Amino acid sequence: MRHRKSGVKLNRTTSHRQAMFRNMVTSLFKHDRIKTTDAKAKELRRWADHIVTLAKRGDLHARRLAMSIVREKDVVHKLFEEASERFGTFNGGYTRMIKIGRRPGDTAAMTLVELVRSDGAKPAKKKKTKKKADTSVEVQPSAPVGATDDQPKEEEVQAEASIPVEDVPAETEEAEVAAPPADSKQDDSAEKIESEDTKKDPEPSDAEK
Repeated sequence: MRHRKSGVKLNRTTSHRQAMFRNMVTSLFKHDRIKTTDAKAKELRRWADHIVTLAKRGDLHARRLAMSIVREKDVVHKLFEEASERFGTFNGGYTRMIKIGRRPGDTAAMTLVELVRSDGAKPAKKKKTKKKADTSVEVQPSAPVGATDDQPKEEEVQAEASIPVEDVPAETEEAEVAAPPADSKQDDSAEKIESEDTKKDPEPSDAEK
């Protein structure tokens, strides 16, 4: 009879088995989850629950016992700091086992072992909401029924009234454009006189000389 003989041997020696589970429990608390075979996962759960119980105690003796099993000091210190918040609301059942099928090759049953939070779920991530663009269209008020296109709008009339007008009489501008400059007249008369003189007094030819 196999009474009072807890644990599994897994066809390994005592030293090999203890070293293997010490490595596995260290990886579990470091990464929060590991993948292993079904038989190892069931035994690993016992080791993990024992370490969490020590972490919830939190005294110096419990810390030294945990460090004799877990191989990394940083993992132990982190576990003892978070144990009261993460596992403080319930006793036992600190791990979850999820069967993920069989391993290719030897078809061994595989299991995912992960730590459980006190609220039973991971904190939900906040979703980022994008602001929607304004698609509203401004509706202009319709014109009155009796109004026509020929009638000027009040805004156009006000705009025309606000344009400054130069105080220059129109008659003076036309006079300046129509009157040619005096110098040009004198030049034209001088050219005409010269042309007449040349016509009256032609030069004598060689025969007359």
